[in-house]
Amino acid sequence: MSAAEAGGVFRRARGRTLDAFPSEKEREWKGPFYFIQGADPQFGLMKAWSTGDSDSGGDEWGEEIRLTEQAVEAINKLKPKPRFFVLCGDLIHAMPGMPWRKEQTADLQRVLAGVDSDIPLVLVSGNHDVGNTPTPETVAEFQQTWGDDYFSFWVGGVLFLVLNSQFWYDASRCPALKQAQDQWLDQQLSVAGQRKCQHAIVFQHIPLFLRSMDEDDDYFNLTQSVRKEVADKLTGAASTDDSAVKRVSSRLPNLTAFLRRQEASIYQRTSTS
Repeated sequence: MSAAEAGGVFRRARGRTLDAFPSEKEREWKGPFYFIQGADPQFGLMKAWSTGDSDSGGDEWGEEIRLTEQAVEAINKLKPKPRFFVLCGDLIHAMPGMPWRKEQTADLQRVLAGVDSDIPLVLVSGNHDVGNTPTPETVAEFQQTWGDDYFSFWVGGVLFLVLNSQFWYDASRCPALKQAQDQWLDQQLSVAGQRKCQHAIVFQHIPLFLRSMDEDDDYFNLTQSVRKEVADKLTGAASTDDSAVKRVSSRLPNLTAFLRRQEASIYQRTSTS
């Protein structure tokens, strides 16, 4: 089923925003709140890694279903409710054009449909969602299934920016799309400064770095040249106003970096076993 058919939990981002949160009502700080962040449900990953066939070995994902159902059940029990639940990419394991992609997508949508309808779902694209080297076609598929691949929204006076980090990994087959996101991000940061935004939080699949800004390039981070460019962009926006945009993305390690470290650790143990 498409995201539209999946019901209210799939509030698809359209027009580079998320209509689950009316921006005019959400731009003012009204006190503390919280949200839930997860990443890499990646239906099919466990079987693929256990067999050593990462490309086409993910023909079973019962364990991923069980774990995701447990997560949904736990989230639904939280009081007070989180303002939203964000999944930071690698929603399924099958890359674009690979076997089991349609089936993994359908099962993940079915499980996520169990999230309390009062807890909007925010979906971020990862490399398994749009490909290591995304194309206009793979990005369009993600948009049709899950919503815009980059967008912004306000909650409780905080500006949230969802980015497609694959454009910073390898945009050789879609340079125009990368340029469009870069220009859009510049505009968003400009608006944040004009509105004297106190806090801005960035969600993306690939973190700038895992442990330190000057660490070596790795599969699980962005290259040094790219991370410096992005960090300079974000810190430059923060320095344009005394209120300062809170640079969550440049203060890693955060939860996304932690999750990616665990994925790297699992991968390394599996590869050497």
